[in-house]
Amino acid sequence: MSSSIYATLKKYFGYDEFRPLQIDIINSVLANKDNFVLMPTGGGKSLCFQLPALELSGLTLVISPLIALMKDQVDSLKANGIAAEFINSSLSAREIICLQDQALSGKLKILYIAPERMSLDSFKMFLKNLDISLIAVDEAHCISEWGHDFRPDYRNLRMLKKLFPQTPIIALTATATEKVRQDILKELGIEQAKVFISSFNRPNLNLSVIKKKNALEKLLILLKKYKDESIIIYCFSRKDTENLSNELNSEGFKARAYHAGLEAEKRRRTQDLFIKDEINIIVATIAFGMGIDKPDVRLVVHYTFPKSLEGYYQEVGRAGRDGLPSDCVMFYTYADARKHKFFLNEIVDEKIKKQAERKLDEVMKYAELKSCRRQYILNYFGETYLEKNCKTCDCCNTEKTTFDATIIAQKILSAILRTDSRFGAGYIINMLKGKLTDRMSDLGHNKLSVFNIVNDFSNDELREIIDQLIKHDLITKTGGEYPILIITAKGHRFLTQKEKIELTAMPTKEIDEERRTENLTYDQGLFAKLRVLRKQIADKMNVPPFVIFSDASLQEMAYYFPANSENFSLIGGVGSRKLESFGKDFLKVIIEHIKENNLLSKEIYKSRVRKKAAIYKQALDKDTSSATIDLLNRKLTIIDIAKARGLAPSTIISHIERQIDLGTKLNLEYLKPRQAVYEKIKTAFQQCGDEKLRPVFEYLNEEYDYETIKLVRLIMKA
Repeated sequence: MSSSIYATLKKYFGYDEFRPLQIDIINSVLANKDNFVLMPTGGGKSLCFQLPALELSGLTLVISPLIALMKDQVDSLKANGIAAEFINSSLSAREIICLQDQALSGKLKILYIAPERMSLDSFKMFLKNLDISLIAVDEAHCISEWGHDFRPDYRNLRMLKKLFPQTPIIALTATATEKVRQDILKELGIEQAKVFISSFNRPNLNLSVIKKKNALEKLLILLKKYKDESIIIYCFSRKDTENLSNELNSEGFKARAYHAGLEAEKRRRTQDLFIKDEINIIVATIAFGMGIDKPDVRLVVHYTFPKSLEGYYQEVGRAGRDGLPSDCVMFYTYADARKHKFFLNEIVDEKIKKQAERKLDEVMKYAELKSCRRQYILNYFGETYLEKNCKTCDCCNTEKTTFDATIIAQKILSAILRTDSRFGAGYIINMLKGKLTDRMSDLGHNKLSVFNIVNDFSNDELREIIDQLIKHDLITKTGGEYPILIITAKGHRFLTQKEKIELTAMPTKEIDEERRTENLTYDQGLFAKLRVLRKQIADKMNVPPFVIFSDASLQEMAYYFPANSENFSLIGGVGSRKLESFGKDFLKVIIEHIKENNLLSKEIYKSRVRKKAAIYKQALDKDTSSATIDLLNRKLTIIDIAKARGLAPSTIISHIERQIDLGTKLNLEYLKPRQAVYEKIKTAFQQCGDEKLRPVFEYLNEEYDYETIKLVRLIMKA
């Protein structure tokens, strides 16, 4: 192992230690071997070819699929004092010729190119004239038709080994099953490559799934906890991204939509605003993310659940790439499966269709888990996770309590039996709750003894109980687009022998409304000043702020208060080039802050493995809806409660709805509008259903506002 590797790491990248596997991979590359690297997003893949590029005599060629990814990485390399450039379709012919001349003259150490360039004979001739010491194929899963993101242009890379038989190739990806791995090695002609598989575990990511009911309201509550922090929200369709971004902007957030249907310049502009912190929320389809190297994304939301676990894990991998705690939230409802299945049914190749259906089923199993989510997803990627409690997923962090579910289970099973096992969960729940539909009336099911016999459980709770009864094998659910519930032999035995059953109770709340509080060890005042300075410098240089320094580096500065160049150079991420370029400005702010607040610098030990200076500790939030109910019991109007609490009337109504869903008994009769108005709106709900308000609003010719309509729905529920 050469000591120069560590000197290069510190000089150009500002770190004293390597992450797991990095040093082994780098040594293998420098030994002139082909290598395959499977490492999760944020695990440090790029360093595995960027550092060897500086140790090798010639040029390192990097094939990368997206323009934005190339630009971000090249900007970061240049900020570190490394001669790097990219060639892709965003450049003019003259610019490309100029860059080719630089490469031919040996002025570049790293050159990024797009895969489609390899289809051009003239470009291949240009490459043959270069002294190429290493070829890196990033996002290598794109070459496999079995992968989740197959790109035909990547097939052009088959010729690399023929063109450069003596040049080592390193293929890198964040997500690949065993089948995809073998396909990558075969397609690139590197079957004998040394394989490095890093742990897929990203312990800084908190994983959670929440029910997609009142989704917009839940999302707004969630976003308020991440004020001014970078957020990506993934939606199902282009239309969804536009609608949701408009909603968020109307609520005062800085959001932009991003999808493949936008003009290229608009997509580029949106991406640029995001990475430069001009806006903090991107609402996107999966067209966004793979080309983003932004390390400080603190929240990734899947507003509609994704179609594969590979895609999901790559998308949540956009969060917390700087190693700091970040949250990944999936909104889940079985109804969204129909959106995915509509497109699956259009797949002509039966083999590919079956594979896509299996991948979708895996995501749905993940969403419906009651056990550790981290363990499940790591097992999916072939990694054993032995911890009993990961402490970073909602299943592990939720205190599990059980309740005697014997009576409610009997009611559910009886309802399935009395309707001849011909219906799905939605129909059974409606019947048990006494929600009369036209079909139910036509079939006479409203006259059955099981009609309207459940008033102590909400719809969500009943669906949760049904899911648990399926897992306990009392019920089975058929496949297909419209699955039905059938009682198993075990279920029949449960009924006939009057057995008892205990089930896990649902958590009382999914999202708290209070703002997230953070008990941080670093000086937040100094951190804020350093962020302002970082943004000013980044704007002058026309680069993203994280190219100057990461949040993790700023937090270390705000923890140790380095007051001279020597100590400043010991901060993680401060290499010699950045010390020279930015050290003076940052030290000035730090020293002024120290004097103003009578602080002392803390000693930084050179030999230690540097830990993050900040650890997020989320305090448990207090549910504020109970205060609303106190005022409600005193017979105040919605408007008066809203004024007393300093909240919007819509928020007060949401508090009441939450309590009703939790089974709280409330007397809302005094809030009822005039009887004629009440009956009119009630009839509209009976005709349109009570899941969505807009159909009722339109059915009533927009005569009544949403608050009044929502209030009537609450009174009907209470």
